Amino acid sequence: QGQLVESGGGSVQAGGSLRLSCAASESIYYSQCVGWFRQAPGKERAGVAAITVRGDAIDYAGSVEGRFTISRDDAKNTVYLQMTSLTPEDTAIYYCAASLYCSLSADRYTYWGQGTQVTVSS
Repeated sequence: QGQLVESGGGSVQAGGSLRLSCAASESIYYSQCVGWFRQAPGKERAGVAAITVRGDAIDYAGSVEGRFTISRDDAKNTVYLQMTSLTPEDTAIYYCAASLYCSLSADRYTYWGQGTQVTVSS
């Protein structure tokens, strides 16, 4: 079983919402920053949001700020990405990842989940 497991992807129409979940092993959850990334066909993997271990610092990519919310649930060792006002440009495979260093740069992340597909139709 992976140390990071994403779920919650699917297909929605533009304007809709989805909530992605990233279930982490306990050792990772309580020691690492967790970030969400996405990769659209033909594009590089890009940072979407990141949250510190304590949840006291959060960063968002400009393209999602105000529409996406990252949060942590300590009771479930899970990090969520609530996505609202989705557009076709949000279509991508979404990955969660963990790192000792909180940032939106994928190359700083050590642990990765398998990804979950999000498709937004117009």
